[in-house]
Amino acid sequence: MKRLTVITFFILIAASLGTVLRAQGSKAGNTYGGIVRFDKTVHDFGDILVSDGPVSATFTAENVSGKNMVIYNVVSSCGCTDVTWTREPVKPGESGKVKATYKNDEGGYPFDKTLTVYVSGLQQPVVLRLRGESHAKKLSLKEMYPVRFGNLAFKSVDIKGGNMSQGQQKSGEVVVANLGKKPLDVKFKDVSPGLSLKLSQNPVPAGGTAKLSYTVTADRKHWGKNYYYATPLVDGVSYKAVVSPVQSQKKEAGTEALLADPNPLLGAGKPSIGIFTVTKEDFSSWTKAQRDAAASPVADESTFSFGKVKAGAKIDASFIIKNTGKSAFKVYKIDSESSRLSASPFGDVAPGRKGTLKCTLDTSGMPKGECLIVVTLTTNSPLRPIMNLFVTGWIE
Repeated sequence: MKRLTVITFFILIAASLGTVLRAQGSKAGNTYGGIVRFDKTVHDFGDILVSDGPVSATFTAENVSGKNMVIYNVVSSCGCTDVTWTREPVKPGESGKVKATYKNDEGGYPFDKTLTVYVSGLQQPVVLRLRGESHAKKLSLKEMYPVRFGNLAFKSVDIKGGNMSQGQQKSGEVVVANLGKKPLDVKFKDVSPGLSLKLSQNPVPAGGTAKLSYTVTADRKHWGKNYYYATPLVDGVSYKAVVSPVQSQKKEAGTEALLADPNPLLGAGKPSIGIFTVTKEDFSSWTKAQRDAAASPVADESTFSFGKVKAGAKIDASFIIKNTGKSAFKVYKIDSESSRLSASPFGDVAPGRKGTLKCTLDTSGMPKGECLIVVTLTTNSPLRPIMNLFVTGWIE
């Protein structure tokens, strides 16, 4: 019963992500379908206290088309966020608003909530995000920013950049802190192609904070999940990260079974920060005729269960995928959350034909108990640009 609960939990989460996976970009990348331009797609409240009570953010939606635009509906990802929006039609060149209020009444923990916005003329919704970290009590900078490069400190060096489409950009920001008693001059070296970084205050004031803005530009060499790296230079010196122990955060129910490897290039003893994004195809300008003529993959089963095995066993898992569409089905990239699972190359599947995705799982060194590994396909199908498959079982 527990296994079914865990699988169902992640199938629902992954299906939701696959359905609404949208680009969240810079101002240039915040225009959707030539109809609406949002001033931002992410609002980060930063560090707040539970005692602050509800906090609000407003997103501006400009009509960049030649006819009236209507915001039909806005759906919040949870009941902890109230949302209102402009109900009347928005004329060309004018703007509407989406206002969201996070109730901030669930105790101290990090939060990342989504608002799914349905706009007239768009075949796909736009996803806005509310992020931040609520604390039960006021913490010191050292407590809030546990990863240090010298006196430059981060909350995390494994930074979730979000989702974007080809031809667009993804921008965001994180807060960094200066734990020292004098200003810090910060530069970056070994910056990955496609990544740009800028600090709001540089030098970073002593005992203060600054916002580090990043922009990732998509390119067709990178699909699915990709990391973009940079090495901080603090007053001209490259430091290896020192990580202070922090209080562990509570997990969602069932996530103890999810097997996902940490990035081995980041963390204690490593000199870099990393920003990861998930890049999919851009179907926003496709016509109905193009969509009707596209590939349409359907998996016979989305979950492969290997039952109970002894630690060290090697598991061969397979998924049969049928193309019910009218064009060849392509997989641009296969991502696994665990390095212990590898997938064989998957060839194109002609209309009406089937293909088999073969995976091998080496359970050597894996923890005992229930496990769940997510395998993600980035595809050329506008119906399923992201396909999530699951390998699950019990290791004795």
